[in-house]
Formats: sequence, C-alpha cells, structure tokens
Amino acid sequence: MKYTVEIWCLWNVMLSCYAMNCLAEEASGFFKLMQKENFLTDGFTFSSMLNSCGTLGACDLGRQIHGLAIRLSFDLDVLVASGLVDMYAKSENIDDARKAFDGMAARNLVSWNTMVVGYGLLGDGEEAMKLLIGMFQEDIRPDEITLTSIIRSCSCASTYCEIMQVNAHVLKNGLHAFVSIANALINAYSKGGSIAMALQCFSTVLEPDLVTWTSLIGAYAFHSLPKNSIDTFEEMLVDGVWPDQIVFLEVLSACSHAGLVNEGLHYFSLMKDYHILPGLEHYTCLIDLLGRAGLLDEAFNILNSMSIEYSPDTLGAFIGACKIHGDVNLAKWAAEKLFEMEPNKPVNYTLMSSIFASEGHWHDVARIHKLMRDRCGHRVPGCSWMEYAGTIDEVPAKI
Repeated sequence: MKYTVEIWCLWNVMLSCYAMNCLAEEASGFFKLMQKENFLTDGFTFSSMLNSCGTLGACDLGRQIHGLAIRLSFDLDVLVASGLVDMYAKSENIDDARKAFDGMAARNLVSWNTMVVGYGLLGDGEEAMKLLIGMFQEDIRPDEITLTSIIRSCSCASTYCEIMQVNAHVLKNGLHAFVSIANALINAYSKGGSIAMALQCFSTVLEPDLVTWTSLIGAYAFHSLPKNSIDTFEEMLVDGVWPDQIVFLEVLSACSHAGLVNEGLHYFSLMKDYHILPGLEHYTCLIDLLGRAGLLDEAFNILNSMSIEYSPDTLGAFIGACKIHGDVNLAKWAAEKLFEMEPNKPVNYTLMSSIFASEGHWHDVARIHKLMRDRCGHRVPGCSWMEYAGTIDEVPAKI
C-alpha cells in the first residue's frame, strides 16, 4: 500500500506525540502497527521510538529497534545514533551506550552530552572528565548541560581536583551565570569538604532560585552548621522565595542533628502556612529530633497520630532514640512493628538485640537471635571501600 507525503507525516507526528508525552507503551504499539502496514520508516521514526524505549526502560525493544536500524543503515544517522546512546544510557546499560557512542560516524554536542549525562547519573566522574577532555580535543565546546552533569558526577571528596578544574573553566568562560552550574558547584564543593568554596559559588549567583538556596542550606547542614542553615532559610524567606518540601527537610535535618527542639517544631508547624503536607522523611526527622532530646513520649504520640503510615526509617529512628535513653518497652513496641514491615532485614534484629543486651534482658536477646536466624538466613559479610591511586577497591571484612 502506498502512502502520500501527508499520511507519512501524520504517522510520524502521531508517533512523536506518543514519545514526547512519555506514552512509551502506546508508541511501541503504534510502531509495531507501522511495521505491520509495511510503512516506510525514517530517521525521525527511529528517534521517536528510541526516545520512548529510554523513557520506559524497555531495553529489549530498544535492541530490536537497534537491529532494525542497522539493517536499514539508519544507525549512521547522527540523530538515530544519538537516540541509541540515550536509550541505552537511560536503561542504565552504560557499556552499550558507550559502544553506540564510540561507533558513531559523526558526533555533535547532543551526542556528547547524552554520554556525559549517562555517566553523570551513575556518578562516574572519572569517565565524565575523560569525555570532557575528548570534547576539547575535537574542538567541541561544552555547554550548560555538559558542565552541570560533569560537576554532579564529581560530587565527592576523591574528585575535588576535577571540580576545581571544571570551576576554572566555568569562570574563565563566564559560565557561572548559569544557575544550574552554580547549584551543581555548591553541592559538589559541599560534599568535597569545602563549605567556603560552596559559599563563594553561591555569592556569584545574582538571582538565586529555590534550588540554589536549598543547596546552600543543605551544605551548611552537611557540615554540621545548623544555625547557618536556619539563618540562610530565614534569609531565603525574606528574599521572597517560596519553600518546598525539600528545603524544609534540610532545615529539619539541621535542627535534628543540633538538638534544636523548639526550632524543629516551629519549622514543622510552619509547613502548613505554605500549604505543604509533611512526608515520611519530615516525620522521621521530627521523631529523630524529639528522640535525641529524650522526649520519647512526645515522639510516640506523633508516631500514633501521623496522617500517613510510618516507614521503617521512622521506626528505626524511634528505636535508636529508645536505645540511647534505655526505654526497652517503647523500643519493643516499635520493633514488633518493624519486624512486620521488614522481616528479612538483619540490621533490625541486631539493633533490638543490642537494646535488650544493654539492659541485661538475655532471654529476649536469645529470642531475637533465633528470629533473625529463622527469617534472615545467610548473613552477608561486611566490607569497606578504600581509594588508592585514583581507584576505589572493595576490602572484605575478616569473618
């Protein structure tokens, strides 16, 4: 059956609409219908389908489309090849993404960015930096997406030198005006151990957005500077920035680690003024805050009055507080709930066992050990990670 140009365009527009609206299953069905109707596909069709596969994480279907693209020689198309890299990267098949990238006849900024973002999502700063060097060697200038992804993938102490190199390039080329780059640098320097550099990056932003403020508030909390976190949050409110759940979580976390009970209760209550419903993480921070301060009865009351079902983390925070203050009865109540939610997690039984042991309840210790053996089975030995000469090795524990 022959199709006019108008009908051909309509088919491709329909497929593109499904893909752009993240309706991956509908796009897949439409693509199969096109094949059944012997519809002549083009690079645009392949790109739309690969985008859908990446969104859905349907790597198996993506491989089939990859094979069809090779048979029809569409894999030589830059747009299709970039789609293949993106599909494999989103499906977390970074090796296949790299093979598709290395096999491209020609690479543009989009294809480089796709690969960089893929490594960035995996936190592989070393490979991301190698790609950045490769871009310079091929005289391709990195843009906002490239640099933001590389900075985020380098957000740890072991890649601090790389962060400084990227920051130097950013400053040299006047790219610090991009808020996304500044936000990434604040996080990277904070996790790398330099709150001073994080603050310096914040000061370069002319109009910080919510993410920028949240990054700095989180940086102060990460470095155990709760008062700075609270002061920055108040400054943000004065600046007219409307807070969200994430920034409130950062402030509550800072209050929890500093034992600022009144402040924590104030900010938890303040969420209602901004029409924000507390989530599980907010309740966990509040329980932890009250528990650390020895206000176990208040924490217990909040647990029982929560508008949502508590999580294992919430119960774990409460049990930890009970251990600190030696309240076996409340810990036992929470442990029974926790065992029901996570019956196969050894750490829960270990925590409760240590509480009973600290109070000399040896019969209960034996009972918990038996429960752990019956429900958890084989115990996986612990291990440590050590960085040496730029590589991170796993060191198994001696058992």
